[in-house]
Amino acid sequence: MNEILNTLEPKELWQYFGDILRIPRPSKKEEKIREYLVDFAQKHQLEVHTDATGNVLIRKPGTPGRENRPTVVLQSHIDMVCEKNSTSTHNFDTDPIEVHIEDGWLKAKDTTLGADNGMGVATELAILASDNIEHGPIECLFTVDEETGLTGAFGLEKGFLKGNILLNLDSEDDGLFFIGCAGGIDTVIEYPCRKEKADASLLYCNLSVKGLLGGHSGDDINKGRGNANRLLARFLYNLESLMPYRLAGFEGGNLRNAIAREATACIGIAKDKEAMLKQEVEKFRTIFVNEYHVTEPNITLCTEPASCPQTVLAEENGKKLIRALFSCPHGVLRMSDEIENFVETSTNLAAVKTLEDHILITTSQRSSVESAKYEAAQRVAACFQAIGARTSHSEGYPGWKPNPDSPILKTALSAFKDLFAQEGQALAIHAGLECGLFSEKYPEMDMVSYGPTMRGVHSPDERVELSTVTRFWELTQEILKRI
Repeated sequence: MNEILNTLEPKELWQYFGDILRIPRPSKKEEKIREYLVDFAQKHQLEVHTDATGNVLIRKPGTPGRENRPTVVLQSHIDMVCEKNSTSTHNFDTDPIEVHIEDGWLKAKDTTLGADNGMGVATELAILASDNIEHGPIECLFTVDEETGLTGAFGLEKGFLKGNILLNLDSEDDGLFFIGCAGGIDTVIEYPCRKEKADASLLYCNLSVKGLLGGHSGDDINKGRGNANRLLARFLYNLESLMPYRLAGFEGGNLRNAIAREATACIGIAKDKEAMLKQEVEKFRTIFVNEYHVTEPNITLCTEPASCPQTVLAEENGKKLIRALFSCPHGVLRMSDEIENFVETSTNLAAVKTLEDHILITTSQRSSVESAKYEAAQRVAACFQAIGARTSHSEGYPGWKPNPDSPILKTALSAFKDLFAQEGQALAIHAGLECGLFSEKYPEMDMVSYGPTMRGVHSPDERVELSTVTRFWELTQEILKRI
C-alpha cells in the first residue's frame, strides 16, 4: 500500500493519507485517530486542544509577515463510513484499508476507501507540517462522528474557535463550491412482532436482491439507483398473491446515510411451490434488469436453499411488515423550485434488521426546507404507525442557508479560475454538511465547502480521482495565500 501512495503527488498529502488508512476510525470509534492527531501536534510543537465531545483543534501561527491576517479554520471529520462487500472479511476495527489504482482513481479492496473525509484530514495535516506554505493564522478542526449523527458538530462549543472564515474540506466535486446544504432527520421504526415455531415441513430459502451500487443517500438519491429493501419488499408483496409463505426474517442495508445495496429475506413455502417460486424469481429478475439496466447494470434477484429456522414471524406480522416496507416512500420527494436540478426533499429506506422480538427499520430524511423535512419524516412514520409500530425521530440537524455574496466564496472562485483557467460553480448540496451546525454556533462565520472529485462514497465503490487531488491541494494553498 505504501509503495502505491509513494508514487503519487503531492507527496506530503499522500504520506498522511497513507497514515490514515492504517488507523481504524469507524464512526463513534475515533480514539486511535484522535490519539494520532494529538501526537502529531505535539511532535510539531503546535497548540492542540480536545473538547468534551472529542473534537480536536490544532492551531498554527501565520507564516512570517502574515501573522496578523485573519484566522482561517480548516475543517474535516475524522470518522469514515464502514461498508464492505458481503464477500469481504475486512475488520474495520483492526485492519488497514487496502488500496489500488484503477484508471486514474484510487480505490479500496471490497470496502469503502475513507477518502470521505480522509482527503480533508490529510490535507490539513500536510499544511500543518509544512514550512513553505504561505498562510495567516490557521486552526485545523477535526470533528468526530459526522457520518452517523454529526455528533462533533453538535457538541462544538461557542468560543472553541477563534477564526471567522471556515474552509470545509468535505465535498466531492472538483470545481464545485458549496455554500448551502440540506438539513436532515432520522426516523427509526420498531415493529413488535410475535414469533412462532417454524414448520419443518415447509421448504425454506433465502431470497436476495444483490449487485446494487448503493451510494450516498444525499448525493446519489437522484441518480435513479435501486434500493434493495424496496425491491425485495416489492417482490414479496407480489409473491403473496401467488402463494402463501411464512417470513422468517428480513435483513437489508446497513447505515442510515447509505442507499441499501443488498437485502435478504428467509421465507418458507410449500414444497410443491418451489418451481413456481423459481419462475417468479426469474420473472422479477428480468423486470428489475429491464427497469434498472442503465443505473444498476449488475442488479440481480436470486434464491438459495436455507435450513429450517427455529422461528418465523406470525403470519399477520409478516404480511403487515412487507406491505409497510413496500409502501414506505424512498427517493426524491420534491425538486427545488428555486435551484435548477437541485433536490429539495428526499427520504432513504436505509436498513431493516430482524431482532429477537421486533423488526428495526432505519430511515433518513433530508430537505433544504425545514417544514418539508418534518413532513417527509411524518409520512414515513405514518406508514409504520398504521401497522402498530413504534416510531421516533432524531433531533435532526439544520440546513445551511446559501450566501451568494460570501467573501470566501469569491476568493475561492477567483483562485480556481486563475490556477486552472476554468470557471468554478457555486451550488447548494442535498447532502448534509456540518456547516449548518457551525452557522448556529458561529453566525458570523463565512464558509465554503469544496474537495477533490469522489464517486461511490458510502459504498465499496468509493474512489477518488487522483488528478483532482493535486488540484485540490494547489487550490487550498492558493486560497490560504490570498486571505
